[in-house]
Amino acid sequence: MALVTGASRRVGRAIALDLARCGHDLAVHFRSSADAAEEVAALCAPSGVRAVPIPADLTRPEDVAGLFQRIDDEFGRLDVLVNNAAVFRRTPAWDLDLEDLDLHLATNLKAPYLCSVLAARRMRDRGGGCIVNIADVAADRPFRDHVPYCISKAALVMMTRAMAKAYAPVIRVNAVSPGTVLFRPDEDHDLRRRVTARIPRGRIGSPEDVARAVRFLVESPHVTGAVIPVDGGRSLA
Repeated sequence: MALVTGASRRVGRAIALDLARCGHDLAVHFRSSADAAEEVAALCAPSGVRAVPIPADLTRPEDVAGLFQRIDDEFGRLDVLVNNAAVFRRTPAWDLDLEDLDLHLATNLKAPYLCSVLAARRMRDRGGGCIVNIADVAADRPFRDHVPYCISKAALVMMTRAMAKAYAPVIRVNAVSPGTVLFRPDEDHDLRRRVTARIPRGRIGSPEDVARAVRFLVESPHVTGAVIPVDGGRSLA
């Protein structure tokens, strides 16, 4: 049974559907996109698995506790946690303030931290499990106008490695580090062309590329503490 945070849209949706096709029952976490989460759950049904949409604001510890209690009640077990939910807000350098940092750390670090702690306790009691964090190439190659985001993802990478060591040998902890996967609507053609030109593979990634890497980590029993780039070679440039 797997929990995917932020599973109603974009990369989280692709991860949830891929895990369903592999036979995992799913907790489809969402914050406010209830209709989209219901759609994901419905799309999982043909795979013969059980998928339950569960709302929670992951920046609120009481909501996180409620999310895991709901999983206990609905499924009685947890084998896989994918910490995918994140915020990515443009923050020009001269406009930075503590609010920007708090927002990114609350969603991109503290929420995965608490989810991992609560998941690990349940996995330990069942004899094992797997945690996969969705990091970003920005953890190593920072973006000029996203300083708080880069800080939060760099910390998530260290959390991955530290927890992999702390929870071994019972629980495996890994990360996938995507490059550009989806362009935002406000990114014009010229910007998209420049970004793509810096990728050795000649294209941006897709949510399905990330989902395949997550599946590899879930299904690889001797891999822990790994951070796998899924960036078309962008981090080589």
